[in-house]
Amino acid sequence: MMLLNYGLAMASPISSSTVTANSIDFTYLECGTGPLALCMHGFPDSAHTWRHLLPALADAGFHAVAPFMRGYAPTSVAPNGAYQTAALSADANALHAALGGSDDAVIIGHDWGAPAVYGAAIIAPDNWSRVVGMAVPPWGAMGAAFMGNLAQLQRSWYMFFFQHGLSDFLVSANNFAFIDMLWAQWSPGFNATDDLAHVKACLTDPTHLQAALGYYRATLGAGYRDPALEEAQTLAQTETPTQPVLYLHGRNDGCIGTEVAMHATSVAPANARVEIVENAGHFMQLEQPTAVNKLIIDWITKNA
Repeated sequence: MMLLNYGLAMASPISSSTVTANSIDFTYLECGTGPLALCMHGFPDSAHTWRHLLPALADAGFHAVAPFMRGYAPTSVAPNGAYQTAALSADANALHAALGGSDDAVIIGHDWGAPAVYGAAIIAPDNWSRVVGMAVPPWGAMGAAFMGNLAQLQRSWYMFFFQHGLSDFLVSANNFAFIDMLWAQWSPGFNATDDLAHVKACLTDPTHLQAALGYYRATLGAGYRDPALEEAQTLAQTETPTQPVLYLHGRNDGCIGTEVAMHATSVAPANARVEIVENAGHFMQLEQPTAVNKLIIDWITKNA
């Protein structure tokens, strides 16, 4: 176990540990004791993205855990090369078991972590009492955006670029200038210096960068999909979580437009709530941590 110091005053310290779940050796950050609160990050990001939320969760009485997702160093790459969304959801449910989670556990996901947690909640509903998604909406909103929203297609150009083998080299060129560009576009005005250093450390090894790009290739291209997960993948794509679901979206998100979140609002079921976080872009948990922490803590402690 290693204690981490972010230069922040924290009532509950954050430490680092490892666990094997779903045939992956996960390194994770953790804080506090109590019911499990699992926090899953996206691309291009790392478990450090939750450094503001983890102590808040701990102070609210949770065992807050943020794994480095499969393929993101120091977590291992997938032994079978599977990076479809159902594999990420299976990871979440396997971590629930490995970390001693019970039916009062909650699950929180940002970017790629969002569809991962929706799927985990659908596939194993008894594992999770409440769900929080951020930056990637549920309820088919993204599919609807790709079908009829040219502005969103333009924002999502990188997803199609990642299907080309050249992206393995170009994303890492000039000290990952490509990733610097994405963060600047997605969260305009935010100083991401510290976070970018964490991201690049996860992806410096070409094998780990290929794993991160593999998420997109398994979704839109010819990337390997584990046949054993196809039923779970279909279930996650056609159903919605039955638990109370909170969805958060940054007003200034340059990755997924606010109009996509507004569509999610129009189709949200009765068990859901959508909140727009003002003065925040894609990485709202870092840009407006006080507001985001309060929305999440209120939701998962049933004070909403």
